[in-house]
Amino acid sequence: MEKSHTHDVIIIGGGISGTALLYLLAKYTDINDIVLMEKYDVIANVNSHGRNNSQTLHCGDIETNYTLDKALQVQASANMVVRYANDLKNKEDILHKYSKMVIGVGDKEVNQLRERFTQFSPHYSGMQLLEREDIEKVEPAVIEGRKEDIVALAVLDEYTAVNFQALSQSFVEQAKTIKDKTISVKMKTKVTKIKKSEKGYKVKTSNGTHYAKFVVVSSGGHSLLFAHRMGYGLEFSCLPMAGSFYYTPDVLNGKVYTVQNDKLPFAAIHGDPDVLVPGKTRFGPTALALPVLERYNWKTLPEFLYIFKLDFNVIKTLWGLLRVSEIRNYLFKNMCFEMPVIRRHLFLSDARKIVPNMKLKDLTFAKKTGGIRPVMIDKKSHSLHLGEAKLSPGNGLIFNMTPSPGATSCLGNAEKDLDIIVDFLGATVDKDRLNKDLK
Repeated sequence: MEKSHTHDVIIIGGGISGTALLYLLAKYTDINDIVLMEKYDVIANVNSHGRNNSQTLHCGDIETNYTLDKALQVQASANMVVRYANDLKNKEDILHKYSKMVIGVGDKEVNQLRERFTQFSPHYSGMQLLEREDIEKVEPAVIEGRKEDIVALAVLDEYTAVNFQALSQSFVEQAKTIKDKTISVKMKTKVTKIKKSEKGYKVKTSNGTHYAKFVVVSSGGHSLLFAHRMGYGLEFSCLPMAGSFYYTPDVLNGKVYTVQNDKLPFAAIHGDPDVLVPGKTRFGPTALALPVLERYNWKTLPEFLYIFKLDFNVIKTLWGLLRVSEIRNYLFKNMCFEMPVIRRHLFLSDARKIVPNMKLKDLTFAKKTGGIRPVMIDKKSHSLHLGEAKLSPGNGLIFNMTPSPGATSCLGNAEKDLDIIVDFLGATVDKDRLNKDLK
C-alpha cells in the first residue's frame, strides 16, 4: 500500500483486548480495512500469556468482591467467550473445565458465603453451597487437617479456565478468514508516536508510517503512555502491580479461591491447576508494586516514570493507602514473598488457608511466572481506580488500560469499542448476528 493510504482502524496491541476487537470489527461490521500492530513476534505474549495471569474465566459467582450487578455484567462477558470458543475445532486448546469454589473459613466468612448463596444462586443455576463433607468429596486436600468451620460456594461442571493466548491467536485466525476485507496483522511493529493528521491519525512505527481514521490502543500500561503523550488521561497516574505464583504437586482438582478482604484492593490468594504445566497446582498471586510496565522488562522503566508523574496528588493517594495498617502490612508481606531465602516460609502460611497440610518441601517459587496489571491512580479522587480503565475522548481515539475483570471481559469490552468506532465512522454493525452468535 502507498504510504499515504488511510486505513479505517488501526489497533495497537496484539493481546486479548486488541485481538478480540479485531475479530468483532472484521466479522460484524462493514468496516473493510483494519490493521493490528504488535511489537513482539508472537501474539499475546505479555499479560495475555498463560504464565502471566490466573487463567481464570471470571463469572462473578465465586468472586466475593463483586456486587450482584457487577457479577451479572461479568457473567455476560464470560458467556461471550464460551459461546465463541464452543464453535471452534480447537476448543479444547482454549477452554478447560475444572470445578471451582470459594471457601469461607471461620464464622464470619461462613456466614458471609451463606448469605451470598441466598442472593446469588437464583442467578447462577450451577452454584452450590457445599458443607464440609461435600467439599471433602471434591477437594479432599482442603479439608484434611482442618479444624475450623468451613463452607464453600461451588460450581462443579462448567468451563472455568482459559488459555488466553490461544484465544487471542484464534481471534486473529478467525478475523483473517473474513472474505472481501483487508485484515492486516503486522508483527514486530513497534508504535513510536501517534499524531493527529488531516486524514485522521498518523501512526509512526518501527516499520514505517501509517494513517487511520480511528486508532485504538490496547496495550496495558503503554496505553496510558500514549494517552499522556497526546494530552489525555493526565488525571491518572499508574501503579503497576506484579503478581507472582508458587507451584506445588497436583494437590487440587480444580480452582479454589478464598474470600476477598474488603480492605485490600488486591486479589485474594487462590489455587488452580495450571493449564500450561500439567501435574502442578499454582498458588497466588502475590502483589508487588514494580516500576516497570512489563514484568521482567526493565527497559520499560523510563516509560513507567513518564506516566507515574510523582506529584502531590500521587503522594497523597499512596500515603492514604499506606496509612491503612492492613494495606501497609499486606504490601510489606508481599515484598517479602519475593525474597529468595524467606519467601517460601512466609507464603506457606497463606497457602495453608487453602491446603492446611501443605508441606514446605512441596512449595516452589514459580520463576518467570506472573504478569503486571497497571492499576490506575485517580489523582482527582486520590484513590485507586480498580475497575475498567478506558479513555475515549470522542475524536477517533480509544485507550484501553485495564479491562475488568481482566481478560474475561475481552469480547464485552471489544463490543463497547466497536459501538464507539461504528458511531464515529458512520459504519454499520450486524447486532442481531453478534447477539445470536455470542449472547
